[in-house]
Amino acid sequence: MNTPVPILMYHAVSTSPNDATRALSVTPEAFAEQMALLDDLGFTPVSTAQLADSWRSGRPLPGRPVLVTFDDGYEGVHRHALPVLAKHGFAATLFVSTGWLRGSYDTGGALDTMLDWDQVRELAGADVEIGGHSHTHPQLDQLTDEALWFEVLRCKEIIAGELGTRPASFAYPYGYSSRRVRRTVREAGFAQSLAVGNRLANRRQGPYALQRVTVRCSTRIEEFERLVEGQAIARTFARDHALTKGYAMVRRARQIRRKAIRSRV
Repeated sequence: MNTPVPILMYHAVSTSPNDATRALSVTPEAFAEQMALLDDLGFTPVSTAQLADSWRSGRPLPGRPVLVTFDDGYEGVHRHALPVLAKHGFAATLFVSTGWLRGSYDTGGALDTMLDWDQVRELAGADVEIGGHSHTHPQLDQLTDEALWFEVLRCKEIIAGELGTRPASFAYPYGYSSRRVRRTVREAGFAQSLAVGNRLANRRQGPYALQRVTVRCSTRIEEFERLVEGQAIARTFARDHALTKGYAMVRRARQIRRKAIRSRV
């Protein structure tokens, strides 16, 4: 079957987000209301690995599947989101930028208060899949091959070392990827990866370009219901899609310029 599946992309869940994270944050109250609505509507959250495995193998998914995903690794995922997920018995996926988390790998680039590794382990023990999100959260498609491999492999190695199991899923920082980035993620051993796109996911997208829809501070409950039901998504994210096309042109121009410079060296 190729029934589209909503993959929800969250970032911070916070009572007092800072300027850097405010636009992509949700309040604990909004998150609780959204999860309650999923429950009321009969959705069944599954992990990224479960979805991809089902689409590869043909094994059926539960009725009305949905994915709840979090990017970066903000502390509020443990403080505020985990109790709500546990209340409803919901699975989720957390994609961590390993150089942003508190602890010995911290590179100092985090935008707000982040999880530490004890909290990540507690999330992993509570039906939250832990996936990779690079080491320092760069635009992967703008990196050299060497830097790209470092970002992907370093992230994978740290997660495996801290949790004792290799991460199976990856999410591209900023949602940006390219054929080269997707190939690197695959060759690094990740079985699937998520973009943004603000569209419902389906099998035709392939396991390394699964699309997500953004949930942010401006997403009211009526809009949230339309998103998970697959209604008016194109209209809701029309401005985002236009900006994404513009950014793609700029990134391609940068890549061409860098290749030309390297060829002259």
